[in-house]
Amino acid sequence: MRAVFLDAGSLDTGDLDLDPLRDAVDALSCYGRTATGEVVTHLGDAAIAITNKVVIDQEVLAACPNLQLVCVVATGTNNVDLAAAEARGVRVVNCRDYATATVPQHVLALLLSLVRSLPSYTADVTAGDWQRSPFFCRLDHSIHELAELELGVIGYGNLGRATAELASAVGMSVNIAERADQPQIRGGRLPFDDVLRRSDIVSLHCPLTAATQQLIGRREIGLIGEGGYLINTARGGLLDERAVADALAEGRLAGAGLDVLSEEPPVSANPLLERRLPNLLITPHCAWGSQAARRRVVDQTAANIRAFRAGQPERIVV
Repeated sequence: MRAVFLDAGSLDTGDLDLDPLRDAVDALSCYGRTATGEVVTHLGDAAIAITNKVVIDQEVLAACPNLQLVCVVATGTNNVDLAAAEARGVRVVNCRDYATATVPQHVLALLLSLVRSLPSYTADVTAGDWQRSPFFCRLDHSIHELAELELGVIGYGNLGRATAELASAVGMSVNIAERADQPQIRGGRLPFDDVLRRSDIVSLHCPLTAATQQLIGRREIGLIGEGGYLINTARGGLLDERAVADALAEGRLAGAGLDVLSEEPPVSANPLLERRLPNLLITPHCAWGSQAARRRVVDQTAANIRAFRAGQPERIVV
């Protein structure tokens, strides 16, 4: 069985060993990236498509009748037309739980940078303000200790749980939110609005669905309040980005740390990038990307292919 990796450059920057993938198939072709109009040509008569974010839609599936397996080298599968794949008997599998260590660590890094005003302090040094100071130190920006603060976790899957554990380990109190559309409050959780009101920092870990699109907007930001911080390492579409940008500019949010935006890469106008917001930290969807996590993705994908070829597919989406 021949496999084609359509966007290998999104996973491997030259620091990974892809031999586990090569060993799992009869032949492997790797493309650094694949434009929309190149998908069918690149796949050709391959039996296995490996994709991170390249779209496999109904038209691609119809034009590639030899395709038997789509391996998504991520957890989210919104780039694959699952209904069309299922109708054609094409198996779709994904990767799971590979970033349970690296994403929560990124959350903690963003959180610490914000509550200890690290960007402002490093900017002071760059500008020469420390060098001109009459004192040995500068204390011009707020510094909070984590044990003083409460973290609200929205989305309590593996990443939310791991983030809560890290926060507890450094002395934070943790509030776990019930789903916003859930009238029944499960044990150990608090109503969604209550978590927004009582938490100093709100961290998002839920999937992007029709129910969670722009989950955090002007109303929710008002509940978080002026001293609150917002962290999003999940999906950019969870936020009303205009509302977040306005709240940061007007001081209705103390700060935000984001690893995701609604469009990635953000080639179109984005309100979060239109103006300089010193209380905003944005990283380029890299929270998941430790080398160890990416090695786990390679190993899981190879295991997915071997299991499929053995007639016992794993991590099935459809």
